[in-house]
Amino acid sequence: MSTFGISDALCARVPALQAWLEHAYLDIAPVAAHLPRDKGSIYVMLASEIAFANCRDILIDYREGEPRFIRAANGLPARVEFGPADTEFACALVAELLRPSGTPAVGDGASARLMMLASRIAMSDATVLIQGDTGTGKEGMARFLHARSGRRERDFIAVNCAALPETMMEAMLFGHKKGSFTGAAQSSDGLFLAADGGTLFLDEIAELPLNLQAKLLRALQEGEILPVGATHPVPVNVRVIAACNRDLAAEADAGRFRSDLYWRLNVMPLAMTPLAERRGDVLAIAAAMLLGFDEKHNPEAEFIWPTEDTISALKAHEWPGNARELGNVLQRALVLREGERIVASDLSLMAPVAPFAQPQRALAPQVPVVEPIIMSGSRGRPTRLQDIARASKLDAVRHALREADGHRALAARKLGISERTLRYRLAELRNLALA
Repeated sequence: MSTFGISDALCARVPALQAWLEHAYLDIAPVAAHLPRDKGSIYVMLASEIAFANCRDILIDYREGEPRFIRAANGLPARVEFGPADTEFACALVAELLRPSGTPAVGDGASARLMMLASRIAMSDATVLIQGDTGTGKEGMARFLHARSGRRERDFIAVNCAALPETMMEAMLFGHKKGSFTGAAQSSDGLFLAADGGTLFLDEIAELPLNLQAKLLRALQEGEILPVGATHPVPVNVRVIAACNRDLAAEADAGRFRSDLYWRLNVMPLAMTPLAERRGDVLAIAAAMLLGFDEKHNPEAEFIWPTEDTISALKAHEWPGNARELGNVLQRALVLREGERIVASDLSLMAPVAPFAQPQRALAPQVPVVEPIIMSGSRGRPTRLQDIARASKLDAVRHALREADGHRALAARKLGISERTLRYRLAELRNLALA
């Protein structure tokens, strides 16, 4: 971690800032602003201490009134102005201004401890298995592991196994020789060789077919791959980081994933918990996202602050879509807001769906009434059983997508299917609409 300093005068004036920075996975220490400092160090200090600041520092003006963030420019340091009502978000904002590139936003004590563990794992060359719900930051963690490893000067190759065409998976991962199959006009190294010396991140590893799992196991155990059409294996030096949004141990128990590959991947397991279980990270991620939106879309415009009520609403929400949902909510709020700040009503938060409770009755069980499914275009002919089943599945897909507000990964989880299967169902819907 980089070392940062916070001036003694600022610690006394805004003690909440020191506490937040210490929990944000930043190596921060109190310093005397007027004393000589190490070259390249970054200080956070009071605006009144500007005489001791350089252009990389952050000045804090703690006063009453509307908050303001002024970017560093023309040789002057960045400046954050705020009062008591905006202290919490201001602390998160300062932490994200200090955070080194490639380090995930952290504001929760448990997440900071996880990052400390990840830093230790990163220095080894062991295979890592990251498990967690969609949108919890698995790829961000994988990039952090690569950036802190001895392989950081080489390539980081990320691939979503669910997005690979099933007929081309083997060739894309392990490469192929010219003429090894129809259309193979040229040889290709494949993703393993592309990541040689670096890191290969295999997201959604559970979507890998069983036959390819055996080849992946050999690549991990022997450090060599066999391209399609080749007769001799090729040595590779790759660190594999795998990720999955399902319980891979349960998948192995159910026979949908090779147990030997699971144990080979599960050398260094990391569990990413849902955002609802790490409330401190909500503000950290929100501050990082607002800064990112600001720098990308409005670098010259005034930074938009959320109000205190908005902060409370963000922290209270359950975030079923995790960080992806948070990003969508903030982007919508920035576009649709009417005032100078983001207020709670701008957030358009989805209320959690309450579970339906069946009344407990000591009566004889009743046969449920099943509504008939009307098949269009039947022209009076009797509907086949397979048509009824197909229509029922498509209705379930429509309902799940409506509940998930169009979020495909969340809809797939509700249905208990993979995102690939959901794409097939959506294609059926489109064909049905065109029929």
